[in-house]
Amino acid sequence: MKNTIRLATLAVAAAAACGAHAQAFPAAGKNITIVVPFAAGGPTDRVARDLAEALRKPLGGATVVIENAAGAGSTIGAAKVARAQPDGYTLLLNHIGMATIPSLYRKLSFNVLNDFEYLGIVNDVPMTVVGRPTLEASNYAELSKWINANKEKVNLGHSGLGSAGHLCGLMFQSAVNVQMTTVAYKGAAPAITDLMGGTIDLMCDQTTNTSSQIEAKKVKGYAVTTKERLKTPALKHLPTLNESGVKGFNVTVWHGLYAPKGTPEAVMAQINTALKAALKDPTFIQKQEGLGAIVATDNRVERTGHKEFVKSEIDAWGKVIKAAGQFAD
Repeated sequence: MKNTIRLATLAVAAAAACGAHAQAFPAAGKNITIVVPFAAGGPTDRVARDLAEALRKPLGGATVVIENAAGAGSTIGAAKVARAQPDGYTLLLNHIGMATIPSLYRKLSFNVLNDFEYLGIVNDVPMTVVGRPTLEASNYAELSKWINANKEKVNLGHSGLGSAGHLCGLMFQSAVNVQMTTVAYKGAAPAITDLMGGTIDLMCDQTTNTSSQIEAKKVKGYAVTTKERLKTPALKHLPTLNESGVKGFNVTVWHGLYAPKGTPEAVMAQINTALKAALKDPTFIQKQEGLGAIVATDNRVERTGHKEFVKSEIDAWGKVIKAAGQFAD
């Protein structure tokens, strides 16, 4: 009888300790770091910084900081988080790269589906086809003629192997049946800078990186990659590629939040709850819409919905990458 009572007491104490541990997250004075696997100033970095601010309140006022770990198509930053202590204090914000690196990279130190905990999708970001400000073409019809007249002489920039711009560029070249000269950069910021300066001719990049440049007429906007036109003031005048004759073209970049495998369930539930609160924050929504991004509201904001979605994206993009025949060692 005494042993039974003692075991019951220990069980209650253990449960109480677990509850206290869950409630202690995030600990006072301890920062939460969101690792961004791309350069500072790029489109994913902008999303991360807006999200970090929106997460502060639902995480009890915790300080959320951004750490840029760029390189190798997001694999350096992703590997860093996969190896991190699974305590909720080191998270990863990555885009569509989480679905493409399993096919692009033949030697990965981590498994996308098995080495991360899925915390929810943040947003969907349309892409834009943009050109240098000195490009002769003033609309997509003229751009199409110019591309066909110049073909491989056209310089198409992107922010690195596996980046959203690289993937969109692959699909664009395939859709228009023109093999262009591609120029890879270490991040979207230096690529867009060279586009504005006329060093390269074209880019297919996220609206979060191009909206303000189009509005300021620092680059020429030609089309968006979504099924329907966008309502963002800076982009609403742009036609879709589909209506411009590139039938069926539809590419949207999404961003998701991840934690290292083995992060406690209670901590993940708390972060997911905070994320869903952040996605309803009017200021965050306004900032994202101003960049042409659409804040997620569907079942992908749930942990299981997020992972199922990434599984389907891995299958879909695997076919595109295999057809293009571009891989990294």
